[in-house]
Amino acid sequence: MSIVVHLYYTGAGGAAQAFVREMEESGTAEKIRAEAGNERYAYFQPLDDPETVLLIDAWSDRAALDRHHASPMMEDIIRLRERYALHMRAERYVTDAGGIPASDEKFIIK
Repeated sequence: MSIVVHLYYTGAGGAAQAFVREMEESGTAEKIRAEAGNERYAYFQPLDDPETVLLIDAWSDRAALDRHHASPMMEDIIRLRERYALHMRAERYVTDAGGIPASDEKFIIK
C-alpha cells in the first residue's frame, strides 16, 4: 500500500510553473525524491489549464509522509508557495495492494 497525493498548484501569470522551476533548480525536489519512503515526486502540466501544475507525490506509508511533513524542508516549501501566491487543491489516494485486476489489464497496452 502506498499513499498518493495529487497536489494542484494554481497561480497567476505562470507562478505555478515558476514555483516548479525553483523547486527543481534549487535541488529541493531531488532531496524529496531521495527521502526514505518517497516513491514518486513528479510534476505535470494539465493541457487545459496553463496556470496549474499537478504534483504526484507518493509515499510508502503514513510514517514516511509524516516524516516528510515534519522535516525542516517543509517550512522552505511553504514559504516558496506563499512567495508565488499559489492556491492549492489536494486529493489523497491509497493504492490497491492487489494491483490492477485482470479484468482491467486487457485495457492496458504495455
